[in-house]
Amino acid sequence: MKNILFSVLLSTFLCLAPAMSVADQQPEMIVEKMGVKFVRGVTNSVTSLGELPKQTYISVRDMGGAGYVVGPLKGIGMTVYRCFIGVAEAVFFLVPQPGYYDPMIDPPYVWEGWGPKRETAPLEETEQN
Repeated sequence: MKNILFSVLLSTFLCLAPAMSVADQQPEMIVEKMGVKFVRGVTNSVTSLGELPKQTYISVRDMGGAGYVVGPLKGIGMTVYRCFIGVAEAVFFLVPQPGYYDPMIDPPYVWEGWGPKRETAPLEETEQN
């Protein structure tokens, strides 16, 4: 009888241990993150047309004359993509995915990301004398 009781208690503890180890989030913080995700989704849906001039500007800056052709095409694609992501975030704002209510697109808003991209390639070593 002791072995059965011990086994039941041990299995109960092992099943509940992960749930007890999760840090309790304040309900206000969870609701705030849900609200931010919903507002971000609605904002991205409404302002998605801003991708057309943004992508045109960025493409012309980076590619020169070819950007006048490539930019509007990228802008149309990014407009559809940002609108779709915005609708998805607005509809599923209660779901803490991806991450923990993180943005599904980078940059999170259309008015961000107009600057030049950072160079991530390693710098060439200078010649030593």
